Amino acid sequence: MDLGRDDMFHPPVKRSITIAGHQTSITLEPLFWEMLKTSAEKRGLPINALVAQIDVLRVDAAEPPGLATAIRLWLVHDMLGKSPQAD
Repeated sequence: MDLGRDDMFHPPVKRSITIAGHQTSITLEPLFWEMLKTSAEKRGLPINALVAQIDVLRVDAAEPPGLATAIRLWLVHDMLGKSPQAD
């Protein structure tokens, strides 16, 4: 991940993806988009598939957060080696 100083504080970027057959938009900071891409590649999955798996975990939570929040939290847990399996 090579985000320059100007990119580190770049505002969130909205992207459209398809999960579970439905089109949705997700707004994440570039750092999180890059982390999501890296995590998906590490698992041999398209980003859409990884997001769909994170979404299933999110929906099963006692108090489900929004999808973008769930992705950020999952990525931090993954970075720390503590993420629930999303494979």
